[in-house]
Amino acid sequence: MVKYAVFCFYLLVSFDAFAQERIDLLTVSTRWGQPSSYDDFDGEAQESGLFVNAKLPVVLSEKTIWFNNLTYTGSTVKNEFDSPELSAPDLNLHAFILQTGLVQKLDNDRAIQLLFVPRFMSDLKNPSSGAWQFGAIGLYEKRYHEKLRLRYGFLFNQELAGPLLVPLVDVLWQFRPKWSLSGLFPIYGKLNYHANEKLTVGLSHFGLITSFDLGGQSQGTYMERTSIDLSLFASYNLFGNVFAEGRIGYALDRNYEQYNEDENIDLRISIFRIGDNRGDPLNATFADGLIASLRVVYSLPLPD
Repeated sequence: MVKYAVFCFYLLVSFDAFAQERIDLLTVSTRWGQPSSYDDFDGEAQESGLFVNAKLPVVLSEKTIWFNNLTYTGSTVKNEFDSPELSAPDLNLHAFILQTGLVQKLDNDRAIQLLFVPRFMSDLKNPSSGAWQFGAIGLYEKRYHEKLRLRYGFLFNQELAGPLLVPLVDVLWQFRPKWSLSGLFPIYGKLNYHANEKLTVGLSHFGLITSFDLGGQSQGTYMERTSIDLSLFASYNLFGNVFAEGRIGYALDRNYEQYNEDENIDLRISIFRIGDNRGDPLNATFADGLIASLRVVYSLPLPD
């Protein structure tokens, strides 16, 4: 029964399939950023974070699965101003994201995914109802041959700045015996070189807009985080089903920008803004910089 569930999970819902051989069921990751100078003041800010993801599919029938994917991310920014006249508290942001919904196999080559995506996004200082955000993901899957599977669709989320709509293409493509491309573009993706049975190296990217309700002295405002992380990575099978992955790269167009809750965008389609009615950020912003991360993955093998 366990192997049957994993097999169905692979066929229908895996966003992180690895060279069509494994499923990442549990991931724990930490990240660090090089101290970066402020744009308008003397001093530095340093970013760090934590990422935890777990997947739990519930098999309803041979063609139907109820998919559950729970993610936690924590982002911390430590502020150090050189001027005694300037100060700012350290920033701690927390995101709890659930993807849950129906995955339906239509035939051997086609499937659909319809997921409800509630989020709780806050600094956890007297959080208000504004910390809740609601969205959805819809994907249509087409398997063209054994080495190419594509999904097409959209992500929608009601960000604190306004509605966000992202066209999605989910790719799993083994285009050479040792090369593959995988990911949910434009949010994340990997170009993989499978050096041997234990080692995979390559290039990864991650880019997503998120917004957080702020409390305490910042009540009535929100923080918007954007970043495009480009990294080199190496993944190694430590033992059994446990993998370790290291990444080193650069955070491009990284921003932590604070706005009043009544400052909004009419619509954002991916990175394009329609009707941005916001003024200058309320906080001090800092530059892009080097980043590094280490993750441990429990990856379950597929049945033969």
